[in-house]
Amino acid sequence: MKSAVVVFPGSNRERDMIAALEKISGHRPAVIWHGDHDLPKVDLIVIPGGFSYGDYLRSGAIAAREPIMDGIRREAERGVAVLGVCNGFQILCEAGLLPGVLMRNAGLRFICKEVELRVETTASAFTAGYSKGQVVRSPVAHGDGNYRADDETLARLKGEDRIAFRYISNPNGSIDDIAGILSEKRNILGMMPHPENLIEPLNGGLDGRPLFESALRAVA
Repeated sequence: MKSAVVVFPGSNRERDMIAALEKISGHRPAVIWHGDHDLPKVDLIVIPGGFSYGDYLRSGAIAAREPIMDGIRREAERGVAVLGVCNGFQILCEAGLLPGVLMRNAGLRFICKEVELRVETTASAFTAGYSKGQVVRSPVAHGDGNYRADDETLARLKGEDRIAFRYISNPNGSIDDIAGILSEKRNILGMMPHPENLIEPLNGGLDGRPLFESALRAVA
């Protein structure tokens, strides 16, 4: 299994993501710079968290227009798994690979704490390792995590079983408590919480590990 982590100016969670993927898969992922036009042949592409381009204009807006995004779009269309966490989720939405937008948190404050999530579907490579309705813990750290979508998009997400995670106690005002969503082909997951930070006992728990294990198992 081969994976790649894409890095933009301002990314700051790529080391955590690289460590998680290497620890779980046994293989160090390739690190891809934002200015590259093509990706190596991989099974999983990850866009980590951070503050790409300082969150200027809108979070993820500049990164979404970088050359590497064309490569990610091509690979996603081929069915390659793509995971966007926090700023990665924002970038995927800004690039049109996922619907909706991430706006400023309700209350206009940066949030950094552990939250609880409910697994809403197991019908994806990313969530197959959980049980539907299972409650898991995950850290969040964001100022623009308020997911918004129009009524038609929200109805489609619900009707197509594409809401992956919901907050138990919504920390940021996201519509319908949404914490993570899937693409139409179900091979792209965007989520605001950081599962890579709960993969071993030293992190304080293992709740994020099944996400990576099931994704890696699906593409192995």
